[in-house]
Amino acid sequence: MVECVFCNIARNAEPASVVYSNEKILAFLDIQPVNAGHVLVIPKVHAARLSELDEEIGGDVFRVAMRVATALRRSGMRCEGTNFVLADGEAASQEVFHVHLHVIPRFNGDGFGFKFGSRYGIRPKREELDKTALKIKAAMG
Repeated sequence: MVECVFCNIARNAEPASVVYSNEKILAFLDIQPVNAGHVLVIPKVHAARLSELDEEIGGDVFRVAMRVATALRRSGMRCEGTNFVLADGEAASQEVFHVHLHVIPRFNGDGFGFKFGSRYGIRPKREELDKTALKIKAAMG
C-alpha cells in the first residue's frame, strides 16, 4: 500500500486536531479549511474509494458527520449551514485516496460555492431518466 496520510493520522503517526474518535471513525480539522471549523470525517480502516468501504462503516462516517454538523452550530462559531462533500475518484477531485467526508461550516458571503457544468440547466426527458435509473438499479443487484 502507498503511504496514506489519513492512515498515519488514524494511528497517531501524524498530528491532527481531533474533534471525535472511536474504534472505527476519526474526525479532525482540515489543514486547508474552507472556513474555520472545516472537519474531515474518516474511517480508521483504509479504503481509497467508496466501493471499497464497508456499508456499515460508511453509515458510521455519515452519523459522525451529522454530529459534527450539529456541534458546529452549537459551538458559537460562524455556521449558518453546512455542506457535506465527499469526492470519490480523481474525476471527482479526490486528492487524498482514503475515503473522507468534509463537513464544511457555511455562512452567507463566505465565497465558497459549487460550479455546475454547461449542461446543468438542461432537463432530460423522462424516458432518458428512466433508462438511466434502470442501468443503476440493475448494477445495484
